[in-house]
Amino acid sequence: MAGRRVNVNVGVLGHIDSGKTALARALSTTASTAAFDKQPQSRERGITLDLGFSCFSVPLPARLRPAPLGAEPEPEPGAEPRLQVTLVDCPGHASLIRTIIGGAQIIDLMMLVIDVTKGMQTQSAECLVIGQIACQKLVVVLNKTDLLPEGKRQAAIDKMTKKMQKTLENTKFRGAPIIPVAARPGGPDAPETEAPQGIPELIELLTSQISIPRRDPSGPFLMSVDHCFSIKGQGTVMTGTILSGSVSLGDSVEIPTLKVVRKVKSMQMFHTPVTSAVQGDRLGICVTQFDPRLLERGLVCAPESLHTVHAALVSVEKIPYFRGSLQTKAKFHITVGHETVMGRVMFFSPTPDSFDHEPVLDSFDFSQEYLFQEQYLCPGSVPAETDRGEADSRVGQASEGRCPRQQWALVEFEKPVTCPRLCLVIGSRLDADIHANTCRLAFHGVLLHGLEDRNYAESALPALRVYKLKHKHGIVERVMDDYSVIGRSLFKKETNIQLFMGLKVHLSTGELGVIASAFGQSGKFKVHVPGGLSPESKKILTPALKKRGRAGRGEEAEQPEPVQHVALSLSFKRYVFDTHKRMVQSP
Repeated sequence: MAGRRVNVNVGVLGHIDSGKTALARALSTTASTAAFDKQPQSRERGITLDLGFSCFSVPLPARLRPAPLGAEPEPEPGAEPRLQVTLVDCPGHASLIRTIIGGAQIIDLMMLVIDVTKGMQTQSAECLVIGQIACQKLVVVLNKTDLLPEGKRQAAIDKMTKKMQKTLENTKFRGAPIIPVAARPGGPDAPETEAPQGIPELIELLTSQISIPRRDPSGPFLMSVDHCFSIKGQGTVMTGTILSGSVSLGDSVEIPTLKVVRKVKSMQMFHTPVTSAVQGDRLGICVTQFDPRLLERGLVCAPESLHTVHAALVSVEKIPYFRGSLQTKAKFHITVGHETVMGRVMFFSPTPDSFDHEPVLDSFDFSQEYLFQEQYLCPGSVPAETDRGEADSRVGQASEGRCPRQQWALVEFEKPVTCPRLCLVIGSRLDADIHANTCRLAFHGVLLHGLEDRNYAESALPALRVYKLKHKHGIVERVMDDYSVIGRSLFKKETNIQLFMGLKVHLSTGELGVIASAFGQSGKFKVHVPGGLSPESKKILTPALKKRGRAGRGEEAEQPEPVQHVALSLSFKRYVFDTHKRMVQSP
């Protein structure tokens, strides 16, 4: 009787030609239908073009076994529990970063494969960034040690180990183990008789590093599909990794992109028939026939458990290695699961008095107000000013080092995407030069709320209370009487001042005024001061008052400036998605 198997997914990532597929082959005892570059195009080009899957198993270490309940009988011979390690061989070519990101989201531990003769390369660095976002543990494999001169081999390995330790120092993987191997001594053209070097030690290291993530069979079934093919007379097979829930023979599953439901006819894990599978398992599901070309990769789920969204609210963090700022209205390649589409972003933050609040990563609160940002705020970012005489409240916050602990983005997709709530989102600039030594990954985050209505701009966005805080500045030109002044330089000549009537303005002398009406056609306006001007304010403005009094009948009165300027300031909120474009002031 076969024993219980516990599955853990280990990603094999690294720069192109670092020997990832050779390493997966050297480690594996069982290959899936998509392993070791079985695609004709992969063999023809000599590189990995898609995710490959294979596995090996070892006895389940005692530390990973559940504590025995009472005097349990010894397991029968051949029925001991096994640790199955599924290897996810990711491509290394820069143009296949979408596939790498998709593969990274289904792994529990990452092996970063480094060509020991070259060290860290551009895609090695991108893989390390993806690993920091998507998984918790790392093992660095220094491959191709056979290419080092024998007399200097150990010294070269020690030198590269120190370099890698320094590289990892400022990452979450500081202190991660580093191990040398030669997965394919002599290179791809060497005879098969050449035995790999360091593989038993690597298996021992992986076994010691692996921890079994909590697998939850409850909740709706969701599986990330990476390959799809048909078997004549049996049906269509979808292979992938279960992201949540469980599935059993006879269950109905939905393929949301095709809007079809199919019944599970049979299931296999690496050629072994099974009757059920749970979160974390690598699985092949055979369902009643459909055209496999319609589902190269995507999601399969319990019927009606997933929704298609046209936009999403995402909690975001900038990836520190990305050069340049993240601008509102900019377009990025947005990866959600195995799907990558173009999307336009709008960044926003908490209100300034909430900058230090604890981040919330499992929901979005529509009852709160949020502050619009021209760009993602980070130390050193200085938002630009707006129109003449008008400044934005964001100016100075970032430059003073005051950055919020959490920021969000409204992401509007060019094509709708099907995805679960709280899934990982990665924004990239995949159109950047792949030969440039720069990180193309810009930000990552968690999808907190999806907008399913195609007309979300009218139906959903008005409930999103994101505002711009406007500050306009002008000066008092002269006094009309004890309760009225004329102001200027607050508005442009063409501004419709009627829209601003009733809004409060502050005088730099301390009084509070209300915009009463326009004054002439040049953008000037009359301000009513309900409490009247103070004696000190009158004194500052007296020169103008006296000059007006001396003007003779029929003469044009001179309007000299006061000795000291009295400033006027107008502040108001304007909600970005308010269809009436109202200006709102605090009580």
